[in-house]
Amino acid sequence: MNTPPLTVVTTPPVSSTPLNRIVPGLALSAALALASIEAGRSAWLQAHGFSALTVAIVLGMLVGNTLYLRVAVGCSGGVAFSKQNLLRLGIVLYGLRLTFQDIAQVGVSGVVIDACMLMSTFAIAYFVGVKVFKLDRNAVMLIGAGSSICGAAAVMATEPVLRARSEQVTVAVSTVVAFGSAAIFLYPLLHSLDFLRGHADFGVYIGSTVHEVAQVVAAARSIDDHTANTAVIAKMVRVMMLAPFLLILSAYVQRGRSASPAEKGSDTSRLAGIPWFAFAFIGMVALNSLLPIPAAVAGALLDADTFLLAMAMAALGLTTHLSSVRRAGVRPLLLGGLLFAWLVAGGGAVNAAVTFLMH
Repeated sequence: MNTPPLTVVTTPPVSSTPLNRIVPGLALSAALALASIEAGRSAWLQAHGFSALTVAIVLGMLVGNTLYLRVAVGCSGGVAFSKQNLLRLGIVLYGLRLTFQDIAQVGVSGVVIDACMLMSTFAIAYFVGVKVFKLDRNAVMLIGAGSSICGAAAVMATEPVLRARSEQVTVAVSTVVAFGSAAIFLYPLLHSLDFLRGHADFGVYIGSTVHEVAQVVAAARSIDDHTANTAVIAKMVRVMMLAPFLLILSAYVQRGRSASPAEKGSDTSRLAGIPWFAFAFIGMVALNSLLPIPAAVAGALLDADTFLLAMAMAALGLTTHLSSVRRAGVRPLLLGGLLFAWLVAGGGAVNAAVTFLMH
């Protein structure tokens, strides 16, 4: 009689469980985030508009292209979790920085200016980037989102909607950081030259055209307190437009993707493409607007948000290969430069025109 072959059942090693697969990468991302936040407290970096998020992606890239190569296999799960899941949670908590009352402080004209700058900047980015520079559509949209809304945070929030590659995200972040940093020195100079003097609120002009929140603060504080306060409020209103922007962009992207026979008519694929965290972001803004959150609790949540976003940026840097960034060439930088020129010159024209028409 033939004896059936012996079947040996083995228990998976502890290291193969989901938790143990993500812990090393989470720990590495967290360590880089903590180092970035500490470095971001530097007076020099703050004066030059470099936030902890900017430091995090740079530090992540330095480690990612050196030491990380030796431990990438064991850390990849946690790094991917940081770059995707923690990013979404960080964007949701970002809503606690905003209130609907902010809109009232800049008035209808401030909202109109922000909306005009967002739509025009993104439209120019898409047309010139795709039609003239022949860049990849995702790369163009990421640069356009970062330039038109809120810099690196907008790039990171747009990435899940587009399912963009790490190197595309890094190029977009690098572009908006570079030109946003230049704005810190340019805008005070424009103010000293009486640019827009008497034609528009210079604070609204800064808030509606400078890339990053940290860069807005750095540029406006060098002028005066009134300009700084108005600039930050105008910037926060612009950031609030991130949620509707993501929803519209998601609908546009999904329409293109559903054209394939495999996905046509699939409700699941459509639902998967909806950026649900955008709705949660709006919910957080509403919560912060309607309910008094104790200062200590709000401060702790905002610190947690900065930490989560820094982890996501560090993870992005870890997965970015410099060779891929170099292959992107000079065209993304040219696109970013063109958008920067539009934000400065075109933004001045839009601010002056809207202020004139609505007052």
